[in-house]
Amino acid sequence: MNRHESMLRIAANSDISVLLLGESGSGKEVAARFIHEHSQRAGGPFVALNCGAIARGLAESILEGHRKGAFTGAGEERAGLVRSAEGGTLFLDEIGEMPLETQCKLLRILQERTVMPLGCYESVPVNFRLVCATNRDLRSEIAAGRFREDLFFRLNVFPVKIPPLREREDFERIVHELWRDVNGASARMLNPYEMALLRKKTWPGNVRQLKNVLQRFSLLQSYGVTLSKVMDEEFGEAPLPQKEAGIVAPHSTGAPEHLMMGGFRNFEFAYERLCDRCGERGGERVAERARRYAASPEWNLICTELAKNEGNRSVTAQKLGISRGCLNYQIKKHSS
Repeated sequence: MNRHESMLRIAANSDISVLLLGESGSGKEVAARFIHEHSQRAGGPFVALNCGAIARGLAESILEGHRKGAFTGAGEERAGLVRSAEGGTLFLDEIGEMPLETQCKLLRILQERTVMPLGCYESVPVNFRLVCATNRDLRSEIAAGRFREDLFFRLNVFPVKIPPLREREDFERIVHELWRDVNGASARMLNPYEMALLRKKTWPGNVRQLKNVLQRFSLLQSYGVTLSKVMDEEFGEAPLPQKEAGIVAPHSTGAPEHLMMGGFRNFEFAYERLCDRCGERGGERVAERARRYAASPEWNLICTELAKNEGNRSVTAQKLGISRGCLNYQIKKHSS
């Protein structure tokens, strides 16, 4: 379990305010829902608000609600988001973008644990759990006069940093979960070549950007569009030469001969190195066995990495982003 996941579980076991910190698209709302769903308030509502979308002048009504006729256009009574979260969790996303006048109203609600809907002259007690998220440095916002320090201390009870995708140790798990979400549980697994392509990017848009790419690829793959092509268009790059990229791409019938032969030589060298280390040469000629699997992009990538790493399986598995057990299975499968 990753450190931030452990922190989220700890937070879920209490009722204190949580402040989620992280880059845009890193999964802060997913983390907020995780806290809610694993807390004692899981049976209650989860109410989310993007603070950057609060229209000036409507903040009080949005948060605290209003009675019918409280102002022009108030044709019916509204509970407001705070009362809508009664017994559950109120998630305030992008709290750093909340206007100062709204911050003042939120501070009062947190201090008194009551709301006063517009048109009502009595306070209404509320019971909710607050989780906030931001991609801003709130201390810098305080110094710039854009965020209230007293509100910050109310919110920053239990801060949890959500790491960006490029720093996630469970990158492969995230990819597989998103891929299943997009395609269903019965979908084919992404192959090691495709996983290696995804790993090579820093993903400035984080999980949100990764999901967009996987959705696009899922839609286009049946038309012969490769993940490599989708990635090139997403990041505005021309495909790297194979040596520079460090990846041997899957072969197609229309591939240039020199690329096909380059891939074959990688197979032959890697397979020979593997046989030398494992004593699995047998009676079949190495070249013939290499040709037998030359059409497999997964085996191509594995053999290339094995060759680069002098047959070291642990290092190869790490470079490919798969477990050593998975690598051993592929080697056994293609060597039998």
